[in-house]
Amino acid sequence: MSIFVYWGDDEFAIAQAVLAIRQKAIDPSWEGFNYEKINSDQPDAVTYALNQAMTPPFGAGNRLVWLAETSVCQRCPEGVLAELERSLPQIPETSVLLLTCAGKPDGRLKSTKLLQQYGEVREFAVIPPWKTELLVKQVQQTAQSLGVKLTKTAIEQLAEAVGSNTRQLYSELEKLRLYAGANQKPLDEATVAQLVTTTSQSTIQLAAAIRQGHAAIALDLVADLLRQNEPALMIARSLITQFRTWAWVKLLLETGERDERAIAEMAEIGNPKRIYFLKQEVGHLSATNLLQTLPILLELDAGLKSGSDELMILQTKVIELCQVCRAR
Repeated sequence: MSIFVYWGDDEFAIAQAVLAIRQKAIDPSWEGFNYEKINSDQPDAVTYALNQAMTPPFGAGNRLVWLAETSVCQRCPEGVLAELERSLPQIPETSVLLLTCAGKPDGRLKSTKLLQQYGEVREFAVIPPWKTELLVKQVQQTAQSLGVKLTKTAIEQLAEAVGSNTRQLYSELEKLRLYAGANQKPLDEATVAQLVTTTSQSTIQLAAAIRQGHAAIALDLVADLLRQNEPALMIARSLITQFRTWAWVKLLLETGERDERAIAEMAEIGNPKRIYFLKQEVGHLSATNLLQTLPILLELDAGLKSGSDELMILQTKVIELCQVCRAR
């Protein structure tokens, strides 16, 4: 019996993990009989998924039942909870039950505790750009899973190039795998520099240009990122993360806090040594300026999610942000 709960905002990473389970569990010849994806808006989706998971597979391989975008870990009616209590311990070894959701499971709920008891709960969150150690670890693990050999410096360079964009990470590693061919020697940083498209640095440059009020430079960077197929939502998320960090640091400095470790802890910054550089970056701005950028960024995020024209809304909001940062 295998029960998995995958959650987080890194949709591409979740999709890759689902694909890995699918390839491992399902015999391709019997996939049409033994694989089913159930959307949460389907009537009685949880009950139906549990019933399907209880059904033995046809032919060779195992059965995979995927309950997508479920809310059972955020709210769980009594009837659904009763079904979970009855079914989870009885799911056969030949079935894999997979639940995915964006929101963090509520650890206080009985449904979450049941799933933790009988299965594995795993987070797939977009790694903040300043958590370089985690980004390097992600590159290392992904490269290993794809069979791509890289030197230590090449791993670090690739992490810096793609940042938290897991979609691009997989794409670049596949490119490097094809380039290496049968060569067993690890690829070095020179090869990575030659073949890999850098986007995270451009996103960092975009945030810096906005912070300095350089609208023309910022608009050029937006156009470059979109030409490189950087998802608009990823650009927005990166900007939100960066400006939220700057706002926290400046607000704490203006309230009189000088302990860099305390600032790092309150601003949720893993490496206190970054505080020195962050203080230099926000030196010319006030906390008021930086706090005024956050509603604009939230409007950008909401607009992109509601289907607005990506280039137009990015250009509009970038200009607004530059105006706020110039009004210091």
